[in-house]
Amino acid sequence: MTIEQIKHVIMHSIKDSLITFLVILLIYVIFAFVEVKVSNKISKDNKLSLLFGSLFGLVPQCGVSVVASDMYLKRHITMGTLVAIFLSCSDEAIPLLLASHSSKALSVIPLLILKFFIGFITGFIIDKIISDKKLIEEHLDHCEHEKEVHIGCCHHHIDDEKENKWKKYLFHPLIHSLKIFAYVLVINLIFGFLVEGIGEENIVNFLNSNKYLSPLFTTLIGLIPSCSSSIIITQVYILNGIGFGALLSGLLMNSGLGLIYLLKSKDNIKNTLKIISICFLTSLIFGYLFIFIN
Repeated sequence: MTIEQIKHVIMHSIKDSLITFLVILLIYVIFAFVEVKVSNKISKDNKLSLLFGSLFGLVPQCGVSVVASDMYLKRHITMGTLVAIFLSCSDEAIPLLLASHSSKALSVIPLLILKFFIGFITGFIIDKIISDKKLIEEHLDHCEHEKEVHIGCCHHHIDDEKENKWKKYLFHPLIHSLKIFAYVLVINLIFGFLVEGIGEENIVNFLNSNKYLSPLFTTLIGLIPSCSSSIIITQVYILNGIGFGALLSGLLMNSGLGLIYLLKSKDNIKNTLKIISICFLTSLIFGYLFIFIN
């Protein structure tokens, strides 16, 4: 690889990562203003919690799944609502697709619609089978007059009224955005050097030759409790390495840092394994459904 090729990869990666950073920062700042209201709505309005939860998950922000996990562990939402939020989460996939400068950006609309309905329907079924709604209602009645503080993705209190407004609405979104910028830049550099060294056509041909295994691969990648997993899946999709079915499968499974937060609770490990299994099977089913349709 020549010096010029190396320079090209580095400059192109920085440019694409900066565009993504600006898009994500804007989304994070907007989300900071509504995060508390939305989380309170989900935890208090049980009749509509599934609906609001599925919509809440669509917000392309890695903190969504952490907030949801925190509310679940504090018995403010049902397992069905948490599953709905996890399945509808897309993490940083949406900003990456919108910033891709390609026809792949149009995939955002069907992706969001499908993830919303899949999350809502699956969550509804789970709540019918696993009835923990009564426990949630009893807990909410018990703590109705108490101040509950929920945790954000960098472990700050999202509903702390004493927190400095600049820190809450600018500093935290900026820190989150910089973390994602670092992830995106590293992955862009890795993919950039792979494409330059191996050749985009060779990479795409290899991935396409394993078309019927791609939903399984992306679901396993989606299991990685990190923002980087959604970035990897989306970048491969943008490169035409996987189809929409594999993209859907991987992003249904991916729930950012939410799983890490759930796994920290050793008392809840049995239910956590149930949640992971439900999300994994649902992701595979719909991923393969769209693979065979196409």
